[in-house]
Amino acid sequence: MTAASHTRQAESITRRRLLVAGGATVGAAVLAALTGRWPAAAAGSDAQVLIVPFSSAGVRGTPQQVDRIVRSEDEWRSRLSPEAFEITRKAGTERAFTGELLHQNSAGIFRCICCDTALFSSSTKFDSGTGWPSFYQPIARENVREHTDRALGMVRTAVECARCEAHLGHVFDDGPRPTGLRYCMNSVALHFVALT
Repeated sequence: MTAASHTRQAESITRRRLLVAGGATVGAAVLAALTGRWPAAAAGSDAQVLIVPFSSAGVRGTPQQVDRIVRSEDEWRSRLSPEAFEITRKAGTERAFTGELLHQNSAGIFRCICCDTALFSSSTKFDSGTGWPSFYQPIARENVREHTDRALGMVRTAVECARCEAHLGHVFDDGPRPTGLRYCMNSVALHFVALT
């Protein structure tokens, strides 16, 4: 094979990779538009993730690439309460009606307890009667990821923080308008920041 053939073959492979990557991105966007949900990030994906930042006044910023937050189990244990560690890093669930944020109805933002990423706005919070803080949509679709959870003999959709992969809770299709979704979150996986 000549040098020119190698070059053409390499260009062809590069074009194919770009088309596949572009197709995957378009496919994810179409899925999100149709279902209102973004797919979970692929295992072993890039070290950065697209996040939408929010100011302390609740102002939406420009989406930006930020480093994923990856820590060892020991590091997470040293940073989190035992309950927060069990829920966010081991996909546990707090007992219903025990969470500190269940009745938090002030104007503000619910952020990830592990990495401070903005996850939910108080404007989308509602009383679902289930015993967990519930929201009808995330503050920005980019800031959460969803994946199938087959634990406990059920098939559910788990929700996690896109930046640090903290388990937050589950999303169900029995919420109010306008989305019809119920993001049922563990209170201990979040911390509330009042708008300034």
